[in-house]
Amino acid sequence: MTERAILPWSDIELPEGLSARLYDGTGPLPDGGLDDAEVYVLPYDAGSEPSKLIARLPSLKLVQALSAGVEKLVPLVPAGVKLANGRGLHDLSVAEHALALIHASQRDLPRWFAQQVKASWEREHTRSLADSRVLLVGHGSIGQAIERQLVAAEAVVTRVASTARPADRVHGVDELAELLPSADIVVLILPETPATMGLFGAAELAALPDDALVVNVGRGSAIDTAALTAEAVSGRLRAALDVLDPEPLPAGHPLWTAPGVIITPHVAGGSASFYPRAKRLVTEQLRRYAAGEEPLHVVG
Repeated sequence: MTERAILPWSDIELPEGLSARLYDGTGPLPDGGLDDAEVYVLPYDAGSEPSKLIARLPSLKLVQALSAGVEKLVPLVPAGVKLANGRGLHDLSVAEHALALIHASQRDLPRWFAQQVKASWEREHTRSLADSRVLLVGHGSIGQAIERQLVAAEAVVTRVASTARPADRVHGVDELAELLPSADIVVLILPETPATMGLFGAAELAALPDDALVVNVGRGSAIDTAALTAEAVSGRLRAALDVLDPEPLPAGHPLWTAPGVIITPHVAGGSASFYPRAKRLVTEQLRRYAAGEEPLHVVG
C-alpha cells in the first residue's frame, strides 16, 4: 500500500486505500519514501523544522495545519497545493486561557500566590471582571468563543474587527481611537498580517485609561513591545500576555518583572481539549481526501 499521508499521530483511523507514515515533529526530518506523499499533517507546536518537509514532497496535494494562523506557511506551500488551517480547534482552549489571564489579573492572583509562600494573611479587595468594559479586538471563531465567556461573566463587551459590520454590532479598527479611552480591558486575538503588525503602538496604548488591562492571546506582533513595556514599567497599564514579540522573551527583559504583568509562554491553544478535536478534524480531512471531496477550512 502506498504511503500517501504523513501524520503526527499513529492512532488515526485511515480510510480504505490510504496509508500513512508517522512524523511527530521530534528528531530529524524523515528521509526517503516521500515521493508518493500527498497529504501532510503538520505536527502542532513543534517549531519551524516540520514545515521544511513541505519542499521535499513532490506529490503533495494538501497541507493540513493544526493552528488557526497559517500566515508563515502560505509562502512555503507550492502553487496548486491546498493549505487548510485548524479553524475551531483552539477556540475553547484559547478562550479558557484568555479568561484565566483576565481573572488572574483582575483578582490579583499573583499577589495571593506570593503571600501563600510566606503564609501571609494580608487582605484587600480587588478589581472584578463583572461589569468591566471589555474591548475585544478580533472577532473570528476564537474571538467569538472568548466573547461567550466574557458575556457569561457579565462583562460589557464591545466587538472590533478589521472592518465594521454594523448589522452585527461590530466596530472597525479605524474606530479604535474613539473606543480605547472607555475600555477597562482590551483583549487582542489577531492574526499576523501587514495590517495588524504594530496595530497597538504608543498612541493606542496612551489612549487607554490608567490601570487598564491589555490582554494578548493572538500574535505578539500586534503590540509594540517597547511601548507596552514603557507603560507597564511605569505602572500606568497592566498586561496579561500569552504571546510576545520577540518569542521567547529574553531573560532580563523588563516585562518579566514589571508590576501588574502576567506572562505565559504561548500555551493558550494547547490544552487537553485540543488533541481529541484535532484528531477528529484530521480523520474527517482524510476521509474527504480519499473520497475526492473538498477539505474543510482551505485557505490557500
